[in-house]
Amino acid sequence: MLKADAFAAQLAQAQKNGPEPLYIITGDEPLLVIELQDQLRAMVMAHGHTEREIMMHEKGFDWSALMNAGQTMSLFGDKRYVELKIPTGKPGRDGADAIKQFCNQIVEQKKNQDPVDTVTCILLPRLDGATQKSAWFTALDQTGVAVKVDSIDRSLLPQWIAARLKKNQQQVEAGEAGQRALQFMANQVEGNLIAAHQEIQKLALLYPAGTLTEDNIRESVLNVARYDVFQLTEALLAGDLARYNRMIDGLKGEGEPIVLIAWTVTEEVRLLNRLRHEMNQGQNLGMLMKMNRIWGNREKLIPQALQRLNQDRLEKATQVTAALDKQSKGLHPRKSDGPVAEKLPHDVWESLRMLGRLFA
Repeated sequence: MLKADAFAAQLAQAQKNGPEPLYIITGDEPLLVIELQDQLRAMVMAHGHTEREIMMHEKGFDWSALMNAGQTMSLFGDKRYVELKIPTGKPGRDGADAIKQFCNQIVEQKKNQDPVDTVTCILLPRLDGATQKSAWFTALDQTGVAVKVDSIDRSLLPQWIAARLKKNQQQVEAGEAGQRALQFMANQVEGNLIAAHQEIQKLALLYPAGTLTEDNIRESVLNVARYDVFQLTEALLAGDLARYNRMIDGLKGEGEPIVLIAWTVTEEVRLLNRLRHEMNQGQNLGMLMKMNRIWGNREKLIPQALQRLNQDRLEKATQVTAALDKQSKGLHPRKSDGPVAEKLPHDVWESLRMLGRLFA
């Protein structure tokens, strides 16, 4: 699969030579996916594919519609652009067979050098490793142009914002003030790129091209950040206490169930304890992470957390999470839960902050 940057170069080449019959876009970042879709549509329309058809895979979907899309002529004789959205990323057995058959159909068209009258784009969410290795997705990847749209890592968000500002002929001040402004803006928009895009466009409307001061950004950019419990555990593992506390405030304000949050952090602490115990018995951490299906950001963060946290801190974290589990269900910790549990605040959200301090 191509990365989004490489896909942009491929589209530029297709602008000269004409589109491929099949494209696949996979990713969970709505803004970036929408922007790639727009670029793809613009390119195929420039080559005369003016009739657009949208299909949505849902219960009862007729897969023959996909097979017929590239074979039936348009009512008006126009070239066609077909989008098939598979929101779950799981086409089912019938769908998998239909996709493989559809790919074989395209391969035959390429062999016969048939003109590309229909361009098809299949839209998928972010796929796990097992799905990427499945026969139906392998057929898509080998037959068409597949692109993976990655989310923007928090550490790269300030640079992403700076690049977006540059497109509007704007930039932050040089030096420390400019970096503070970018970090402030990243904190305000984290986890919500569509709103981040809107805030950047708003700055272009409020201020002329040129340099934005830190005060300009602080006065204009709203707090539109959105968090989930998985980002919370990443901040916990990283020991980033400021970000962790911001996320707690955000999740509390959004009404995220405390039971779910307590369960998620408890599972993370249990995993760390299990890994530490098995490492003490001489097992390799890399192999342990593969066995426990640890990938993505956690693949980098968990070894750092294990290096930073000694056994004493992990034991205290275990007592805190056990007490957190009780507090989230309306129960009170007892002396038998350990000396740390006795010292927990009565407010479960404050207990979460105490857990963060152990990881900092």
